Amino acid sequence: MEKFAGFRVPQTIFYGRHSLVNVGREAALRGKKVLIISDKIMDRLGYISECRQLLQEQGVYSAVYLGVISEPTDRYVSESLDMLKKENCDVIVSLGGGSCIDTAKAIAVLSTNGGFIGDYMGKGRIAGVKAMPHIAIPTTAGTGSEATDVTVITNTSNDVKMMIKQPEFMPDVAIVDPVLTISSPKSVTAATGVDALSHAVEAYLSRKSHPMTDTMALSAMELIVDNLLLSYHEGENLDAREAMSLGAMQAGMAFTNASVCLVHGMSRPIGALFHIPHGYSNAMLLPAVLEFSKEKCEDRLADLGRIFEKENRLLTNEEYAGLAVSSVKKLCKELGIPNLKGWGIDSEAFTNAVSKMTEDAFMSGSPANNPKVPTREELESLYHTCYDYQFSAEEKVK
Repeated sequence: MEKFAGFRVPQTIFYGRHSLVNVGREAALRGKKVLIISDKIMDRLGYISECRQLLQEQGVYSAVYLGVISEPTDRYVSESLDMLKKENCDVIVSLGGGSCIDTAKAIAVLSTNGGFIGDYMGKGRIAGVKAMPHIAIPTTAGTGSEATDVTVITNTSNDVKMMIKQPEFMPDVAIVDPVLTISSPKSVTAATGVDALSHAVEAYLSRKSHPMTDTMALSAMELIVDNLLLSYHEGENLDAREAMSLGAMQAGMAFTNASVCLVHGMSRPIGALFHIPHGYSNAMLLPAVLEFSKEKCEDRLADLGRIFEKENRLLTNEEYAGLAVSSVKKLCKELGIPNLKGWGIDSEAFTNAVSKMTEDAFMSGSPANNPKVPTREELESLYHTCYDYQFSAEEKVK
């Protein structure tokens, strides 16, 4: 390494089956009243009542915000922050997917630092005051948001997904209980699983990667590759769900410290303009972006190929890199991941949006971390390629 590197993670991590039992004790160490940030699905599944019971057993009161119904927006942040203040809460628990966790991260910072969440984007306002304590509990094996200092919030005034990264957005506690992921339907398991894979792969390929992030990224890639299809086809396979939860968290640790790359840079504008959930948009883009980047990262991409192909085959790095791309295509095909056209995005509307999406992608900074940094023309062309990209093609390997 030519220079030093940093590695940030939550102060405390609990993971494994039934680790949710720790929420009451951890909340009691930090305050007296919790605001739970979640959604109506989690409420119907009984997870909210279970969480509140565990809090109550430790003498902690709770209020609940269930307004997260899509990718997080500044409106959700404003609404939940108002409730936090009205209820005089001093601890936040997020229970749900990445949208719930990202919303909670935003209000944890705003509650002590003030301002509008957009103020903190890019080189804007720095959160100089410690955020309100936040306990993050994911119910999908996907975003890894429980272990990152990143929040992504859509600015509803200009349809821009604001990627905000600062140390104070890191949750204090992550509780990763795979039992909570069993309720995920097949489509969510597929999309969030490929999302987690994209986090691990991009962290490994990133120009900002370093040995600590490599360790997490490689472990995450293996856990996800070996268990995603099992989780998809056998939804109640708890061994597979546990491996996916661990892999998603490790991928989150890897990318928050190594940064993401071109997939995420392209994905956020698609989500903001066409309202595609983040996991799906990442999954739709990953194979084509790997194909575009392959020539500049063959050695590292070959490591992913070796994870997919465990037989001891005498292949070159170029061949293993090609195998990695074809294996990701095949995986997306089997998981039923649609392309952008298959999702139902109108061709003319998409074409008209390509220029803005390209500009917004570059503005995010993520494409600059990619092994192959695209020109504006290449990025516009790649958007068009992704629109009706076919996941079925397989590269021949001798």
